[in-house]
Amino acid sequence: MISALLAEIILQKNYLGNQKIETIYFGGGTPSLLSANEIQTLVSTITEHYEVAEDAEITLEANPDDLYPQKVKELKQTLINRFSIGIQSFYEEDLKWMNRAHNASEAESSIKRVQDAGFENITTDLIYGYPLLENYKWLNNIQKVIEMKIPHISSYSMTVEPATALASFIAKGKQQPMNESQSADQLTMLIETLANAGFEHYEISNFALPGMYSRHNSNYWKGVSYLGIGPSAHSFNGETRQWNVSNNPKYIESIEKKNIPAEVEVLTKINRLNEYIMTSLRTIWGMDLNKINRDFGSEYVSDIKNALEEFIYNEWVVNMNDVITLTQKGKLFADRIASEIFADDLN
Repeated sequence: MISALLAEIILQKNYLGNQKIETIYFGGGTPSLLSANEIQTLVSTITEHYEVAEDAEITLEANPDDLYPQKVKELKQTLINRFSIGIQSFYEEDLKWMNRAHNASEAESSIKRVQDAGFENITTDLIYGYPLLENYKWLNNIQKVIEMKIPHISSYSMTVEPATALASFIAKGKQQPMNESQSADQLTMLIETLANAGFEHYEISNFALPGMYSRHNSNYWKGVSYLGIGPSAHSFNGETRQWNVSNNPKYIESIEKKNIPAEVEVLTKINRLNEYIMTSLRTIWGMDLNKINRDFGSEYVSDIKNALEEFIYNEWVVNMNDVITLTQKGKLFADRIASEIFADDLN
């Protein structure tokens, strides 16, 4: 697999044109299983074949149980400068319910271990909106992250995917279903608690202290092109989107033949406009109607303004100089608002 990843990095070197690489992100699975030497080899191959910014943000997603002392010490010798640690919860019973590999003690000790090694740029994941999570536990989870001086938090509502064990248990009455009202209340608690602690809510699911936004994710929401390497990886260059085959053996076999195993979708103007609506509305920077006018046409701006009237009246969105942003109330309905103002093909 490592050999195939290295080969694809080289095969894809022209995908982004001359775009300078500002961020490198090891995610989409459990990249912390890689050795420090393997990670460094991958990064070195990227720097050899692409122009990489000197201050590039290089993030490693990690499970807490992978961050044992020797591993952290070895990672300190690589170019990794940011960690995304999948904490989810600091409660033992909740982690067992989620079937997580780590325990509550490892959740806390992994963060301290990374901090003690000199890494300051850390984000943690927290999950809310599941039956075991009473409000006092949720507030304690949030407060724990604040007390540990973690500068960035990504937080998501628990979702039930079809054809999973959890979906089956809920259908059979063995588990309680998710509660939308609970999720909304706990998101509001998260927003208010972190705001009081000085965090900025810069995207629906992401909060950061000033100057600690994720550059990688921010570029994604701003529509910057990106290249994904490996099985199931997605790429986007502004005009097309492509995604690699998800089957590992098929991926390796194709790369060995110097073929990129990807399906390609050419994005229409409507595709690109609706994607901009969806991603921009989720952010602190908002949806710029002047950009839509410039890039897509004034006829779309008129339709969007008409569709926004109801949401402005309900105080779900505000319009400041033709930049549309969500209010705190509106953040609870982000997907609905976006879908209501999506553009139709006018031709």
